This record gives sequence, structure tokens and C-alpha cells, in this order.
Amino acid sequence: MVSIRRTSSVTARNVTALGSAYWLVMLGGFLEPVLYLFSIGVGVGALIGDITLPGGEVVGYAAFVAPAMLASSAMSGALAETTFNFFGKMKFMRLYDGMLATPIRPIEIALGELTWAMIRGSLYSAAFLVIMVLMDLTTPLRALAAFPATVLTGFAFGAAGMATATLIRSWQDFDLIGSAQFALFLFSGTFVPATAYPAVVRWVVEASPLYRAVDLVRGITTGTVGWVQMIDVLYLFALMALCLSAAGRRMNRLLCK
Repeated sequence: MVSIRRTSSVTARNVTALGSAYWLVMLGGFLEPVLYLFSIGVGVGALIGDITLPGGEVVGYAAFVAPAMLASSAMSGALAETTFNFFGKMKFMRLYDGMLATPIRPIEIALGELTWAMIRGSLYSAAFLVIMVLMDLTTPLRALAAFPATVLTGFAFGAAGMATATLIRSWQDFDLIGSAQFALFLFSGTFVPATAYPAVVRWVVEASPLYRAVDLVRGITTGTVGWVQMIDVLYLFALMALCLSAAGRRMNRLLCK
């Protein structure tokens, strides 16, 4: 049985260890999608005009791009914590070796770190949603409804990042993670609808986890929620459960030798 108290102690440790430099890192992570929104969503959007969604609804290009930036921001915040930081704590700082001298178990460490990653992703999402409302890209009620979707996105990508971190051999492997993350960012219906791609490419795009997150958030913020968004939710829950289970097993193998 997983102990909520022991799990929360891992999260609390991360909060206690925060330094001033960390907030600068978080500020940089927040500004990146905001700059994309203004440069591409607003700037390029003035040249493109409106976009027709798969259901036939027409929205401005900035309103089309903004939810994709929101989902990408939640992904980036969660992955930053559960790949680079998690790997450093596990392989070089040996932080978790000390934790395992207490009654805490690897799966509780994984859950505690995932909760912290979700908190970071949620901070990005909440701030970005405020910007979307101020720019009239969505309504306050839709922004509130979209927030749980971004939390789910953070959990799903946080679990995926943690599972990946247990397989990393050295710091050089992070180049591969960065390349994969950037490819997801570019080809997940972020700047153009998936229908713009050839059929085969479109299937690959729609099967990617970031596309499912973008589709879910975009459906909520534009008011076009339908049955497809239920597929998005189930997809993200399945990804989270599968990757969290894999991360727990890998951590148990690596830390409890």
C-alpha cells in the first residue's frame, strides 16, 4: 500500500530545497511558450487569418495556437523535472539511496517526484491561462475547465519522463530527449491542423501524446468539446499509468540491488 505521508514528504523535500536560481529557470520555462504565442500566434497569425477546426468551427490563428502552447508548456515543465533533475538526483547526487534507508519505497519516491513535476507544470499552465483570458483567446470559464486538462497532461508527461530517466545511461542521452521533445512540439497539430498532413503522417501525428493533449486543451478553450476529447483523456490516463508503473519497477531494480 502506497503511503500518502511518505509520498508527500518527497514532494515537500523538493519545495524546501528551492533556491532563487530555480525561480529564474521556471521563469525561462514560462516565457518560452509566451514568446511563441506572440511571435507566431499573433505575428504570423496576422498573415494567416482564421483556421477551420475539424468540426467546421472557425477560430483566429492565435486562438488556435494558444492551447497548443499551453499543452506544450505543461509538457516541458513536467519533463524538465522528471528527466534532467530526476536523473541527477538518482545517478549523481544519490539522493534516493539515502531516502531508501527510511521506510519509503521506490514507487513512493516516483509518486512524490511526479507530484512535484505536476506542480511545476501547473504553475506554467495557470499563468499561461491568465494570459489567454487577458488576450481574449478564451473565456474565464473555459480557462478554468482547461486547467485540469493541463494537470493531466503534466502527470502523463511527467510519468513518461520518469520512466525514460531510468533508462538513461549518460548526460549525452539528453540530446535524444531534447530532439524528441522538439519534434513533438513541431508536429502535434501545434501550428497547423493535423488534417493538413498526408494521411500516413496524419496517423502518426494523431497517435503522439502531445497531439492528444493539444486536442484536449484546444477543444476546451475553443468550446468545441466532443466525444474525441474522451479518447484524449483515456489516452493520457493510460500513458500515465503505464509509464508510472514502468518507472516504479525500474527504480526498484536500480535502487534496491
